Amino acid sequence: MSLVIPALPRPPTARIAAWLLMLLGMWLALKLGLVVTLLSGLLVFQLTHVLASAVEGRLRPGRARAIAVIVLAAVIIGVLVLAGIGVASFFRNETGGPDVLLARLMDILNTSRHQVPALLQPYIPEDLTALRAAVNDWAAEHQRQLGVAGTSVVQISVRVLIGMVLGAMIALYDELPLPKMGPLAQELIGRTSRLANAFRQVVFAQVKISLLNTLFTAIFLLGVLPLFDVHVPLSKTLVLITFLAGLLPVVGNIISNTVITIVALSVSFYVAMAALLYLVVIHKLEYFLNARIVGGEIQARAWELLLAMLVMEAAFGLPGLVAAPVFYAYIKRELLDQRWI
Repeated sequence: MSLVIPALPRPPTARIAAWLLMLLGMWLALKLGLVVTLLSGLLVFQLTHVLASAVEGRLRPGRARAIAVIVLAAVIIGVLVLAGIGVASFFRNETGGPDVLLARLMDILNTSRHQVPALLQPYIPEDLTALRAAVNDWAAEHQRQLGVAGTSVVQISVRVLIGMVLGAMIALYDELPLPKMGPLAQELIGRTSRLANAFRQVVFAQVKISLLNTLFTAIFLLGVLPLFDVHVPLSKTLVLITFLAGLLPVVGNIISNTVITIVALSVSFYVAMAALLYLVVIHKLEYFLNARIVGGEIQARAWELLLAMLVMEAAFGLPGLVAAPVFYAYIKRELLDQRWI
């Protein structure tokens, strides 16, 4: 007796057209360097909705709720801008600027030179001039990837600000009565809503994981090691790097672990190995949380996200790496809802 699988209904033409337009839009965001604009807009949009829901029951639909959304959006944009300025100021104050940072990195490399395998020693710069030349060569070679949304910090900042304003405007538009729309417009709104939900599921869940990872790293670097009179250079900066890198699923832990281990080598080989062992154990425990929080939200395993990030990084560079979790979550949600997978 053969098993008969019922045929799935064919999606309407307007939905297929909306899918194609969404894929085109995501490709253009990656190709034109608008990933940071898209993500910053989605961040403001979601934060505005989360905070607006807290006052939703106290305000009647109409002008009062619209004013509340405008105020919340303005506050959110202001807080995000101040947070960005604060992070930049923290790095500058902790490291002393680019020249001082390079000098400190040279000291770390000189101290750890004899503690790394002989195979890796030729790759360690001999002096500060060689280190500065290596950094400049690497930056020139990866100029497009480092730019993300452009070739200058000012351009990136402007695009981030534009994305925030657009996210706030769209959040306000959601509070207004919708005009009568055709089938394609309705499908496009449905697709963009799912992209926004995918962003919320991935980013908000990843923030929780990154905060937990940062807490454990801070306890180790700022609490446990000083008890044994061991002081790792740039400890506070390493904690902040751990949080920022942790916003990237899977690969963020690899980045932060590598940086912390290299810096710990300047103290001693045993401190570096202890730091690496501690971080690996903590992150192994966090993989269960990752699978439960992020994977549970978007119904994806860690290896799926890693594969998507590897493919998109190879295709689009750093912007593809950043956008991969959100885009993958959106595409998988569409496929699941159509019962195609």
